[in-house]
Amino acid sequence: MKLTNLLAGAAVLALMAAPALAQDLTAVSFGGAYGAAQKEHMIDPYMAETGAKVLFEDYSGGIAEIKAQVEAGNIQWDVVDIEVIDLERACSEGLLEVIPRDILPAGDDGVAAEDDFFPAALANECGVGVIFWSIIYAYSSETIGGEEPSTIGDFFDTAKFPGKRAMRKRPQVNLEWALIADGVAANEVYDVLSTDEGQARAFAKLDTIRDDLVWFDSWSQAPQLLNDGGAVMVQSANGRIFGAIKDDGRPFKMVWDNNVFDLDVWAIVKGTPNLDQALDFVKFATGTKPLSGMQDVAYGPTRRSGSALVDPAITEDLPTAHIDEGLKADGIFWADFGESLGEKFNEWLLK
Repeated sequence: MKLTNLLAGAAVLALMAAPALAQDLTAVSFGGAYGAAQKEHMIDPYMAETGAKVLFEDYSGGIAEIKAQVEAGNIQWDVVDIEVIDLERACSEGLLEVIPRDILPAGDDGVAAEDDFFPAALANECGVGVIFWSIIYAYSSETIGGEEPSTIGDFFDTAKFPGKRAMRKRPQVNLEWALIADGVAANEVYDVLSTDEGQARAFAKLDTIRDDLVWFDSWSQAPQLLNDGGAVMVQSANGRIFGAIKDDGRPFKMVWDNNVFDLDVWAIVKGTPNLDQALDFVKFATGTKPLSGMQDVAYGPTRRSGSALVDPAITEDLPTAHIDEGLKADGIFWADFGESLGEKFNEWLLK
């Protein structure tokens, strides 16, 4: 046998024996303190353990960018942190991969994953829960003196509490809050909102504060608007305000009345060429220790074993301590009505 053939054969054997190099991965989430916590507890440890390079980018939520990539067959993102309120629709429209449950590791206490995760965290086959979180509103004690707001009704009461209100520019939560402020019981909100009359009622209530509304696209803008006086009350993910209070010493206060609580999950974009690597990342990032790290920004872990690692000093700052005051976001409702209400909302904005 010629020497060149021997060398070629040896090279092939060496490649077969060598471990496969980890591929690069693009993960997308919401930035700010939330993204920083994910980077510290999920992204960086995963790269250190596997040698993979993870490009970690920000987006403002929703499914429009995911849908555009899938429909164009031009997948730019592999793994996405998506709100469950959007997950149902994205999964039903075939925009996400199914994540097999048997890849998920047991908790650090040895409990099997399907028993360790809270049921809502595994309720949809296209996602694995990362956090429990709430949408609340907040105000600054430097701006509002005397009587302080304490209800969703106060958010809509510009006579009692004059000034701008800031809300995320999408129908989700805004329409629920509008109906609650108009007297609809929280447990009847989605039944009412499923009717034409209920939708008209919600938009009519938003009309009452239309001239005092400031819109934003990303949760990272919420504390900034409160801080610079752009609004006297801001709708926000609870962790954003917690971070501003804890890390920046801001005199902000959160109102938990009728908070809309939900989960975020890691999901995988349909058609990614890096499916195996994406599944490996989800497996790692939803282990007990990575999930428990999200307490840094006051979001509750989705595993019972992770809850055992939460610092008791911040328990009252977690959404799980305020579920009785809140409304669970209905992802199935928004999967059914998201497109039509999105169109109505955009039409309402242009009036």
